Amino acid sequence: MKVLVVDDEMPILEAVAYNLRKEGYVALTAFDAEQCLQITRAEKPDLILLDVMLPSASGFDICRMIRKTSAVPIIMLTARAEETDRVVGLELGADDYVTKPFSMRELMARVKTVLRRTTNGEKVHIKQPIELCGIRIDPTKYEVTVRGAKTDLSPKEFNLLLFFLRHPDQVFSRQTLLDNVWGADAYVEDRTVDVHMRWLREKVEEVPSRPERLVTVRGVGYKLNTD
Repeated sequence: MKVLVVDDEMPILEAVAYNLRKEGYVALTAFDAEQCLQITRAEKPDLILLDVMLPSASGFDICRMIRKTSAVPIIMLTARAEETDRVVGLELGADDYVTKPFSMRELMARVKTVLRRTTNGEKVHIKQPIELCGIRIDPTKYEVTVRGAKTDLSPKEFNLLLFFLRHPDQVFSRQTLLDNVWGADAYVEDRTVDVHMRWLREKVEEVPSRPERLVTVRGVGYKLNTD
C-alpha cells in the first residue's frame, strides 16, 4: 500500500518514510502543497500523512482541496496541540490527528489502524445504490441525488448519510455514529456529529431548520425518519 508523507522538515520526512518502508509500505514524499496535490493525483496513495504547518499552504487548506475530489484517508501531523486545531482538522475530513513529537511506534500503529478501518470497513460496505425518502446514494460512483438533483457531500457527510440509509428508522447515539462513521479509535468529540448533521440537513432537508428526514430524538441521538 502507498503512503504519502507531506512535511517540510526533512529529518521528520525521511524518518517517517524510512519507518513506513520497514513496515512494508511504499513511502512517497512531498514537502509542500503543490507536490502533495501532484503526487496525490498521479499516484493515488492509500493514505496521506499531512503536516499542518507547510510553507505554501496549511495542511488544513490541502485537506480541504483533497476532500473535493478524494476520500483518501488523511492523518494530520502537527506541533500544535490545541483542541480547536484538532477539531478543525477532523471536521475538514481528516481521519486522525497526531501531535508532534510522536513516537514512530505510535504513528505506525495509527497508520495500520486507519488503513485497516478503511480497507476492512467502509470499503466493504454495501455497493449497490440505495434509495429512500427521495435520497439516492451510489457508494461505487460516490454520487448522491436529493429529490432528483445531484448533491455534493464531503466524505464524512457521505459516509454518515450512507450509514443512515442502511439503517432507516433506527435511532443512534452520537457515540454510536462516531464509532461507525469516524471509527471507534478516532479522537473526535460528540459535537462533531452535531456539526456534520447540521451540514447534512442543509443539503438534504427541504427546510433544514425543521428537518423531516434526519431527525433528532431528544435525549438519545439521531435517526433517518421514513414515515
